[in-house]
Amino acid sequence: MPRFRRVKTDLRAILAADDWQARLSELDQWAPGVLIPPLLNLRLDRDELIRWRSVTAFGLTAARLADAAMERARVLMRTCMWYMNEESGNLGWGIPHFMAEAMVRSERIAQEYHKILASYIFCDEACDGNYLDHTELRRDVFWGLARLSAVRPELVAHSERFLVEALKEEDPYNRAYAAWTLGNLGASNARDALGPLLDDGRAIRTFRDGELVDTTVSALAREAQARLA
Repeated sequence: MPRFRRVKTDLRAILAADDWQARLSELDQWAPGVLIPPLLNLRLDRDELIRWRSVTAFGLTAARLADAAMERARVLMRTCMWYMNEESGNLGWGIPHFMAEAMVRSERIAQEYHKILASYIFCDEACDGNYLDHTELRRDVFWGLARLSAVRPELVAHSERFLVEALKEEDPYNRAYAAWTLGNLGASNARDALGPLLDDGRAIRTFRDGELVDTTVSALAREAQARLA
């Protein structure tokens, strides 16, 4: 069996295990460069849980890469950025999750790339930034900002006005993730804007604290408002 398939099979078995978090230390048996290709593949796995758990594994792997050779981590992040542009053929599914988790796990990566991640939701009158027209790709970015803001809120704070605007998005996930992020930021200016979401019962399923959770837009909005009180 070629090495890629063998590593992907072994990696998937780790991520599928009930004790997958305890088994993440097993990733150290492979060099980061060996893990990256199968992890990028697993972000498209048929199993939703595997897709989300691969995000955690990618973040840990990117951090190891940055610790060993920051220039190689830069190449990896530039590869992620390429996946996000139109020339890639819209292959960006899940990539913002990966980018955000890399920044959560590595301060060096976060310092260099946090503005890139946020730029995908930047759209003012001049449409400044790298704004994504595709709603579901933008959804992945909003989750990424929520995840990053939970650990490094100071690196997401510059996005506040775009996050407030996102509370009006048609997509319930985007509204919910924007609210979650604003709560993490302690964005007191968003308190009134969160009001219309408090009775928004649209259901969402997301990944939080290592688990798949079912929640609603209103639950995340209420949580955000509680943090701003």
